[in-house]
Amino acid sequence: MQIRPRLEAVIEDMLDGRIMLDEAMEEFEKLYIEKAYLRNKEHISQTAAALGIHRNPISKRVTSYRARAKSARRNGLRKPNRKSH
Repeated sequence: MQIRPRLEAVIEDMLDGRIMLDEAMEEFEKLYIEKAYLRNKEHISQTAAALGIHRNPISKRVTSYRARAKSARRNGLRKPNRKSH
C-alpha cells in the first residue's frame, strides 16, 4: 500500500484548514491508537504489540481519552474551535 500519497492529500487538506502541527499530531495519535484498540477488541496488551510499544503508554492514553470523552459528555461540551495563527 502506498501510504505517502494518501498522507500528502490529508496534509494538504489540513494545511488548507489551518490546522496547527501540534493539533494534527495529537489527533493522529489519538485516532491511530483508538483504531488499533478497537481492532484488537479493546485488549491493551494486544494493541501495544500491534503498535510496537509498551502497554503502559497505551493504557494511560486510552484512560485519558475515555476520561476526556466522559467529561465532555457530562458537561455537554463540544470540541473547542481551532486557533488560527
